[in-house]
Amino acid sequence: MRFEVQGRSVFAATGGRPFEPALPALVFLHGAGMDHSVWSLQSRYFSHHGYGVLALDLPGHGKSQGPALGTIAAMGEWVRACLDSLGVARANLVGHSMGAFVALEIAGLAPERVATSALLGVAARMPVHPELLAAARENRHLAPELITAWGYGRAAHLGGNPVPGLWMTGGGLSLLERSQAGALASDLEACNVYDGEAAARRVRGPTLLLLGGDDRMTPPAKAAPLLAAMPQARQVVLPVGHMLMIERPDAVTDALRDFLAARK
Repeated sequence: MRFEVQGRSVFAATGGRPFEPALPALVFLHGAGMDHSVWSLQSRYFSHHGYGVLALDLPGHGKSQGPALGTIAAMGEWVRACLDSLGVARANLVGHSMGAFVALEIAGLAPERVATSALLGVAARMPVHPELLAAARENRHLAPELITAWGYGRAAHLGGNPVPGLWMTGGGLSLLERSQAGALASDLEACNVYDGEAAARRVRGPTLLLLGGDDRMTPPAKAAPLLAAMPQARQVVLPVGHMLMIERPDAVTDALRDFLAARK
């Protein structure tokens, strides 16, 4: 679906069913350089099981008009503006990597708007290697190559896509290759300076940390300060890499379903 926020066109996938504001809202937030398509399986499941689903393309990503926003705080304000535009008073947030930081930001600063938060592939800080930052700024192909190499668990590099006939790492690389100019660099710089632990200290609502045991970008140990800072947080670790929702889509869907059901 398309709608307008702050004078620019926004795209959100709704999981194959029209978005209904009267249903419990479930908002999916993608990671750096990505778009709504990383949530294809989860958004479809929850849209057919009682939720109003919005898998947003952040500004300058996917089918949403740019430019990309330069800070996590600006992204959080933008998501709140999206909810306002659609008449959503309160939502469940699911964010991956950079999207998890955005969910943290909203949950800390506007708790009245957030019912629950699920944070995938997240750490208290997500510093970006200077060479990766430089490659992204210069729009070199090295940037998506590095993210793909490190973003998927080691088993994913050997095949085994849960969807027959698809190539997991090849699809991930293609997604990053088609990102809008400048978006990946802007995203990485936003992640590089954001203090997730400081944001987590403001969060009081139910929170799930869904982490990958083979995640080389945000290993579970790096999320420990977040878990300690949030009184209603709990952690689930899956045997996958950073791209949890693609590497193990069914396990991620199950974990989200159980978390949400326990808080209805």
